[in-house]
Amino acid sequence: ILQEGAENSRRQLLIEAFVSAGRVDNITMVMGLHPQYLSSFWKTQYLLLRMDGPLPYHKRHYIAIMAAARHQCSYLVGLHMGEFLQVGGNPAWLQGLHCAPQKLRNLNEINKLLAHRPWLITKEHIEALLKTGENSWSLAELVQALVLLTHYHSLASFVFGCGINPEEDQDGGHGCRPPSPHSDSSPASDDSVGGSGGKDAMQEVEVLMERMKLLQESQLEEEGVTQEEMATRFELEKTESLLVAPSGLALFRVTLHCSWLLWWCLVDTAYHSLQSNVLCFVEDPEFGYKDFTRRGEQAPPTFRAQDYTWEDHGYSLINRLYPDVGQLLDEKFQVVYNLTYNTIAMHCGVDTSMLRRAIWNYVHCVFGIRYDDYNYGEVNQLLERSLKIYIKTVACYPEKTTKQMYTQFWRHFKHSEKVHINLLLLEARMQAALLYALRAVTRYMT
Repeated sequence: ILQEGAENSRRQLLIEAFVSAGRVDNITMVMGLHPQYLSSFWKTQYLLLRMDGPLPYHKRHYIAIMAAARHQCSYLVGLHMGEFLQVGGNPAWLQGLHCAPQKLRNLNEINKLLAHRPWLITKEHIEALLKTGENSWSLAELVQALVLLTHYHSLASFVFGCGINPEEDQDGGHGCRPPSPHSDSSPASDDSVGGSGGKDAMQEVEVLMERMKLLQESQLEEEGVTQEEMATRFELEKTESLLVAPSGLALFRVTLHCSWLLWWCLVDTAYHSLQSNVLCFVEDPEFGYKDFTRRGEQAPPTFRAQDYTWEDHGYSLINRLYPDVGQLLDEKFQVVYNLTYNTIAMHCGVDTSMLRRAIWNYVHCVFGIRYDDYNYGEVNQLLERSLKIYIKTVACYPEKTTKQMYTQFWRHFKHSEKVHINLLLLEARMQAALLYALRAVTRYMT
């Protein structure tokens, strides 16, 4: 899957990460399968945490802790507790949210909504944070905080989606296993799926290839489809997403393998009970994702993507209030949306744009965002039920991800391809939440 020279590019990025942070964490290692994306991600995160900005460094890390705790992501909470202390943060704040300054505690409501139901955010939430007083936020500070919150909510999705464990020197961390000779084998082969299971997995690939081919051919015939029909297909997909839900709550860590000098310190493990150092940063822990459309309830109005786009609205607003980060976010969205090696499992020379678009738009669909010009019938054609369950779980309630969900979809695909999906989920989720937050900011300003 790696292109010519990609191995050197990846190694160079890991060296830069080590020089910058003094360590190479497991997130960086896993993202290193896709060096082009890792480069863009690293630049954005470096700017958010370490470069000049409206918020002091220790508060940035505390906001990261608050965001990660909403999804019970002990890995990220532990990582940023250490970073918080390194940049001079007050250790007393780490006893829990109740010990933090009121100004940071005021972020709790918008943190909760951004993490679980971003469509509920209104200009009144923005106004409440910006009102005059000793604990008020400036607009520039708030925009940086919103970007940090959405960044770490989405990164928690990536951590759970890929099954990333703490490093050995962190609480709950584990030592490394020897690298496997199968540097990027499929999850199915890792789980010893043989016989008819292997044949079924191969058949799934062929079915997907055939469906993509048929959809490409039928697109020529779809030109006359009305806007009403397009809207109906979206509503159908949105309603069907109600039926897509995880069946179990057990968390997982999936072992990935690597055959180069550095390899992942990831092991299979049962999820241990949540440590108090995560729950102490969470108020109203029962509040979680609730399906955008629910039977017998009045649904919030659908967010029509064309009415408030990232390209025309969100990007310019962020760039005005928090220079440079808008450019880096835009680059990151573009890199992951267009990232392709033109491969699908054992097939090469494949145009995967249709598949990538279906994944991106399905994530936005479960967050209530509709694209007028997209045929949502493609989602049902291209995304099998097991993949939909995985996508919705990782994007909406990542802490409920199970190893079985990871292994059940696309069983003949490589780990790197599944990591690729998680990168799409990370960025699609972040953009969706940011659009809701920035729309509220825009409405406040106008």
